[in-house]
Amino acid sequence: QVRFVESGGGSVQAGGSLRLTCAVSGLTFKFSTMGWYRQAPGTQRDLVASISVSGTTNYTDSVKGRFTISRNNARTTVFLQMNNLKPEDTAVYYCNRGPNNLQSWGRGTQVTVSS
Repeated sequence: QVRFVESGGGSVQAGGSLRLTCAVSGLTFKFSTMGWYRQAPGTQRDLVASISVSGTTNYTDSVKGRFTISRNNARTTVFLQMNNLKPEDTAVYYCNRGPNNLQSWGRGTQVTVSS
């Protein structure tokens, strides 16, 4: 059974930083593209960043230059370093496989950015 456990969220002021961690189990991690997604109240869940098996990264335009996704295959963990946070980054953040291979979702971690 695939499992995603997200952590590291919190409340910060605009301009602050957070580092999210996702512990993954139940899949062949090193062969999986991984992604971070977020969902704000009343909106759909959107892909924020992804990292391929080879380490190629992609970001949605609104976070480019501020967020960095990385992975540790030995520890089957995915990270999201978020810098210069803005109020519009407020959401519940989830990790999962890439958008074409989604599994059941974890509980996510709440990120709240105040102005």
